[in-house]
Amino acid sequence: MSDKDIIPNNWFDRFFNLPFGRRGRGLFPVWNTRDMLSEFDYIHDEMNRMFDAFNNFTSNAPKELVREYETKDGKKVREVGPIVYGYSMTIGPDGKPHVREFGNVKSPLNNEVQILGPQAGHPSQISAEREPLVDVNTTDKEVKVILEMPGIKKTDIKIKAYDSKVEVTTAKDAQRKYHKIVDLPEQADLETAKSVYNNGILEITFDKKKDDKPAGKEIKVD
Repeated sequence: MSDKDIIPNNWFDRFFNLPFGRRGRGLFPVWNTRDMLSEFDYIHDEMNRMFDAFNNFTSNAPKELVREYETKDGKKVREVGPIVYGYSMTIGPDGKPHVREFGNVKSPLNNEVQILGPQAGHPSQISAEREPLVDVNTTDKEVKVILEMPGIKKTDIKIKAYDSKVEVTTAKDAQRKYHKIVDLPEQADLETAKSVYNNGILEITFDKKKDDKPAGKEIKVD
């Protein structure tokens, strides 16, 4: 098969098997493959803009990330870092693109990037705390939260679960500082939380709540 035999729209539809082409209100006025590809291009451009803006971050960096010293020849050097920024892009069950940011650069596009148009006048901010990359997996029996947190010890990790959320932080003296609040599905039973940290990956597992059975006693009809 040659390149001429490939219809651009069809390969995308077959690969993702998503219900594109429907009309509706919301983030994207018209849902079709061409629009989806253009939205991905827009997100990609926004992410590149974030990387290009790193040169302007020095004046906004917190003190914890600034290091100044003098070289042997008398020159003063000011270093800022580490600066960490990244993103992952997936298509959700709703057929919409979702971009998750991680690192210690706070984008004006917020944590879960939405296609809201130009964000002029809202510069990105650097934090001493990194936001880890997170994934939430749900099965028939449990809810598992997976966070990528390399460069720390197990004893540095602090975890709190409350109000259908789980908050992960690190100790003040940790080599790297992380902070993330993750929304949990309603089925997650906070009382059953278990966690394990291995090779830079933190896994927090919750059992699913059991379905409540109706109260009372069934009465047979004779």
